[in-house]
Amino acid sequence: MKKITTLLLSLLASSVLAQNSDSVAIRRIYNEALANGKSYEWLRHLTKQIGPRLSGSEGAQKAVDWTKQVMEQQGFDRVFLQEVMVPHWVRGAKEEAYIHSGSKKTTVPIAALGGSVATNPKGVEAQVIEVKSFPELRALGTEKVKGKIVFFNRPMDPTKLNTFDAYGGAVDQRANGATEAAKLGAVGAIVRSMSNRHDDQPHTGGTRYGTGVPLIPTAAISTNGADLLSKSLTENPSLTFYFKQNCETLPDAKSYNVVGEIKGSEKPDEIIVIGGHLDSWDLAEGAHDDGSGCVQSIEVLRIMKALGIKPKRTLRAVMFMNEENGLRGGIKYADLAKQNNEKTIAAIESDEGGFTPRGFGIVGKPEERAKAMRWAPLLAPYGLTDIGPGSGGADIGPLAQTGTVLFGFKPDSQRYFDYHHTPVDRFEAVSQRELELGAASMAALTYLLDQYGL
Repeated sequence: MKKITTLLLSLLASSVLAQNSDSVAIRRIYNEALANGKSYEWLRHLTKQIGPRLSGSEGAQKAVDWTKQVMEQQGFDRVFLQEVMVPHWVRGAKEEAYIHSGSKKTTVPIAALGGSVATNPKGVEAQVIEVKSFPELRALGTEKVKGKIVFFNRPMDPTKLNTFDAYGGAVDQRANGATEAAKLGAVGAIVRSMSNRHDDQPHTGGTRYGTGVPLIPTAAISTNGADLLSKSLTENPSLTFYFKQNCETLPDAKSYNVVGEIKGSEKPDEIIVIGGHLDSWDLAEGAHDDGSGCVQSIEVLRIMKALGIKPKRTLRAVMFMNEENGLRGGIKYADLAKQNNEKTIAAIESDEGGFTPRGFGIVGKPEERAKAMRWAPLLAPYGLTDIGPGSGGADIGPLAQTGTVLFGFKPDSQRYFDYHHTPVDRFEAVSQRELELGAASMAALTYLLDQYGL
């Protein structure tokens, strides 16, 4: 009995010592990020010196070259590119739109949705049918929709505490609205911007066309513009809406994922991925979406080197290309990982903005989630209290097929859709302190994953 008691006390003491050691290491990680962090200045360069980075654009290539250079300068063990062919859509000249009611023409802000076709050179003008759902649209039938512009006006649900849940409940209009409208003979589709903020900024984003369905032009209208159009339709159901856009889809272009790694000292064949997507929409500097995630990912590896932490497992910072309108970078990375028989034990993605850290969503087996959740007491002092089942991220999603456990970094969500896919997603919208706290949070989780695996 005495031997058993001694063994139990020894195990307990070892556990306490390990927790104390981990607590000290995590504190050092935060100190380094907050006192000597590089992520904010990296973000300044990415947004101000390079700017918009839509796949296939000159800005995207400049971002590839620059992030590769940054990681080489940090002295990572290996920095390399993964070639990937990406869509190349261009917006062209600025869009025009107005509400035509009687003799009055009222200009409203719109932005063509990514992947949309152009209108004819003179634009499109037609009567408007307002709907809030696809079932409502289908119930109207071809007779009432043919020849008209369909206006999708379902707002994001303001009662959802997590704004990503609200976004998920409304974004089908943007993704598939043009296809559903075209099936019934519509000549165009206008979609309320994906935001609860009332302003004059139209939020762009990707749209998809169904096979065998006519390709009709589609655009987002600002929330203020949507409210005005809806009110105007109530007053005059016979009004018309005019819009003109000049977008074009060019042949696929060559681009790259950018990868930097620190080789593991004990288990180099086990890989931990930390990443964000390098591309951004053409209207924006892409500071929150997703410049923040990229510079935070590079910062994780820089912190490890700065503190002299020699990881047991291989750590990779991955700048994925083409999340916004194709996900081809994420798919290519996963395909190459499978082809090369790589064992990626975990992947962390930051793609919800550079706001105050709240936690991590986990995608994996129950026992894998349970192990990660046992680290909650070590992370809670830093505000990371929302740790549990959730989503991982679009770019790392394809890795789940090979058994990789996915972690989605979760910052506070309340302001993200004020900026998402708009010209106001600028460097000035990001707080240095919040950005650095996010990088430290990702580094802390990376440290625990490296020390203990899953």
